Amino acid sequence: MPVLPATALVLISWQVAVDGPLLGLDRWTRHAVRETRHELHSTLLNHLGAALSDLGGSVPAIPVLLAAGALAAWRSRRAGLPRPWLPAVVAVLTAGLIPLLVVPAKAWFARPGPFGAPLAPGQWGWYPSGHTATATLSYGVAALLLARTVGARARRRLHAAAALLATGVGLGLVWSDYHWLLDVVASWCLGGLVLLALARLPVSRKDDGS
Repeated sequence: MPVLPATALVLISWQVAVDGPLLGLDRWTRHAVRETRHELHSTLLNHLGAALSDLGGSVPAIPVLLAAGALAAWRSRRAGLPRPWLPAVVAVLTAGLIPLLVVPAKAWFARPGPFGAPLAPGQWGWYPSGHTATATLSYGVAALLLARTVGARARRRLHAAAALLATGVGLGLVWSDYHWLLDVVASWCLGGLVLLALARLPVSRKDDGS
């Protein structure tokens, strides 16, 4: 249901823009995470958080997206599906769409990061989370493109893997103190809206819905 992520995205964006009371959730979460991290004092968890965060970078997320588009196109051609080239085009367009969705918002909201340092002239803000959006869209679209060329069991596994990767990146960013929680949640909502729209398109299925 697109209403839920759309409503959440509008609400969070409004609160960030006006420095509203909802941002108290960010401060509470950051304090709780820092206390937990201090109590556990786990180098392994800290390295895991950083590693998960890195999965939301342009590398490896964008190469995975493009490779999935190429593989889905190849599988579509072998299966005799109409417009077998379309998955590759969708992957390329998605790679270009991500910065168009994130960068203007970062510049407009100009939200300081968790450490509170003021932004330098020309510096982008932290809202929404670029790594979370990149992970959600790259791995999510990759799963959607490949899912339409495989069976039901593999399709469920692809969707689950994409969801776990996007969730892991967001949690890693919050754990590592790289982003506020609401930066991450907003990007999950933004990516979810795009994925819901894309899921309705016949990217590689036969036109009769099979």
